[in-house]
Amino acid sequence: MTIDLFVSDEQDHIVMDLERWSALAQAALREEGVRGAVEVSLIFSDEPTIADLNERFMGKSGPTDVLSFPIDDEPLYSGRFPDSGGTGPGEPIAPMIPQLVGDIVICPSVAERNAVDHEVTFDDEIALLVVHGVLHLLGWDHMEDDEAERMEAREQEILKRHYRLRIVK
Repeated sequence: MTIDLFVSDEQDHIVMDLERWSALAQAALREEGVRGAVEVSLIFSDEPTIADLNERFMGKSGPTDVLSFPIDDEPLYSGRFPDSGGTGPGEPIAPMIPQLVGDIVICPSVAERNAVDHEVTFDDEIALLVVHGVLHLLGWDHMEDDEAERMEAREQEILKRHYRLRIVK
């Protein structure tokens, strides 16, 4: 059973190395303990598309660099496993069906501008956004200062192991 990562480049501003970013997302998922049959989508989007998603789902206007859409549904079980209801004996069907973890949408043109502002390379910025998106799919957040510090530290740990991000202060 593997992590199936579907990667799509739906923008034409910057040529993206889809294999590289797919491998980093898979590494981040494994670092966070994701095992078994799971599916994640990683989509590189243009500014109008991500701006629309940002407004519809986050209530914010304009394009952003990354959005994550976790899928929160529980796996379906057949029968009574364990005491989850149903009509009779059964085995869980979830192990045969990949768990849909969610979608990550990244806008390379916004990332390009952010890289200049953050004084890092474009690849460094994309790597951070890939890992950031994965962590959001898995429930990490940064609404409070302490959450933000923990999430940033975890991002850096994963990047050091799997990307070797050059940290510029």
